[in-house]
Amino acid sequence: MKTLLILVGKTTDKHFQAGISDYVGRIGHYMPFELVTIPELKNTKSLTEEQQKAAEGELILKQLQPSDTVVLLDEHGRQLRSLEFARWLEQKRSTARRLVFVIGGPYGFSKEVYERANELLSLSLMTFSHQMIRLVFTEQVYRACTIIKGEPYHHE
Repeated sequence: MKTLLILVGKTTDKHFQAGISDYVGRIGHYMPFELVTIPELKNTKSLTEEQQKAAEGELILKQLQPSDTVVLLDEHGRQLRSLEFARWLEQKRSTARRLVFVIGGPYGFSKEVYERANELLSLSLMTFSHQMIRLVFTEQVYRACTIIKGEPYHHE
């Protein structure tokens, strides 16, 4: 199974970039994992929030294949503990051809992206910057991989 993380806009903070790159490299030892960055929209001051979500949504949907299992990282999604996420990921790895996680833009997702999604997951009840959540999520995927393999990274 190939796993993708689609991001809207570049990660601009060099500290987050370094951490994300580190975890993506680590994840690669366990499974194929790729970041796909959708360019930020230009001239967004002239767009309403809905127009911006719609434009970003079109770009997200272009990255998806019909058979993809699409999981949106969304504040209204289901929350899982790390062990639960590891079990969930292991189950998805045996049933999905391509598992695609999506972190949206600053206003979230368009209606069309929500309709295409198979599941929603939330990483916290708190709100984090879109830059930070990328680092948090890649760390959690790495943690899940080590839990699945029974390695000592996770302590509970």
